[in-house]
Formats: sequence, C-alpha cells, structure tokens
Amino acid sequence: MPSSTEPIQVLVTEDQAVVRAGLVSIFNSLPDIEVVGEAENGIKALQLFKELNPHVVLLDLVMPELDGLATIPKLLEINPNARILIITGFGDGANVYEAIRLGASGIHVKDSTYEQLLDAIRSVAKGEAFLPASIAMRMVRERSHEQTVQTTPSSTNPNHLLTSRELDTLRCLAQGLTNQEVAEKMVVHERTVAKYVSNILRKLHLENRTQAALYALRNGISDLE
Repeated sequence: MPSSTEPIQVLVTEDQAVVRAGLVSIFNSLPDIEVVGEAENGIKALQLFKELNPHVVLLDLVMPELDGLATIPKLLEINPNARILIITGFGDGANVYEAIRLGASGIHVKDSTYEQLLDAIRSVAKGEAFLPASIAMRMVRERSHEQTVQTTPSSTNPNHLLTSRELDTLRCLAQGLTNQEVAEKMVVHERTVAKYVSNILRKLHLENRTQAALYALRNGISDLE
C-alpha cells in the first residue's frame, strides 16, 4: 500500500498496444498514479512484478501466451498481498467470477469511464475491493446455482456464524463501502471495522472483500439497494 505522499505504482498488463499506450498516457498525467511497467502478456507481467513490486497490477483477462486467469495465482505466489485489478468486457461473466475466486481485488469494465477506472485503482491500492454493481448483479444471476466461491455449507445459516455487527458490516461490503465509510455509517472506529471484516472472512472461509460482497448478495443478506 502506498504512503499518503507517494504515487500509486501501477503495472499495466494489456495485449493491445494502442489501448495500453492510452492507459499509460492517462495515468502518467496524474499526480497520484505512476506507471512503472508495461506488459503485453502474463509472462512479461510476472517478470516485471518480481522486479518492480508495484502497488497495483492492472491485468487484462484475454491475452496471448499467458492469460489473466493463469497469471493471478502466479502473482499471488510471488506476493500474497498483491493487489490485482482486472480489466474486462461484459462478455466475460464466468471468467470474472473465476478471477475473483482466484484472488483478484477488483473488476473494471472496459467500456466504463476513465474516472471509474481511476477510482478502482485508488480503491484497490488502499486494500479495498472494487466491484461495480452491474457486474455483481450479473455474476449473482449467472452463478446463483453454483458453489464456485468457497463458503460454509448451505445448511449453515450465516446469521448463526456472524454477530449482528459483523452482519451489518457484511451488508456494507456488498454496497461497496470502504472501511472508513463503514465506520462512519456504524459509528465505530475504522480499526473496529477492519476487525469485523477479518472475522467475516475467517468465519465464512472467504479470501477477500469481493468474495464477501458476493456472498452477501447470493445469500440474500444484501440486495445492492
């Protein structure tokens, strides 16, 4: 995670040279984001990740030689705390869900605005999840009858596993709120929220905040309203 005074270091991984150049140009025009490396496939991304240790890896799913899905676990092998932001199109619903299961920190849809992409990078750099509501709802509908995300058995009621405050926190995660926003909403300290989030992930056997948000949506704990 970058300090408050240093720019967010980003490794851009995109196989289309024109798209990659556009992203690099935009990022390097901003005071708080710095592109430290460019890669056209997962193999190059892994090499640069080892050398540069960036704060965020911007990772396309569809690439030659080594695609995004194959790259995610290899990045996490190098650094389990790697922050990975997937960039994808609407047609990749199943792959998006798999990317989250594998440990991606967030999702950005390519036809969204650059402002939304910048918000996603900044959120992921701070250790937060970033999952657009449109993607979340699509994934919930597509995967409602599957158990891809590793959770507790369906016969176990999450209301019996989580405290009331943890359930409130889980609903906030499904709404995409940051720890600070959750703390303000629940009138508690941000460190307390971080503890609630840690407890939720441990009790529900989930790997990250994005999976927690999806769990809440799929189990009717939150409906994005």
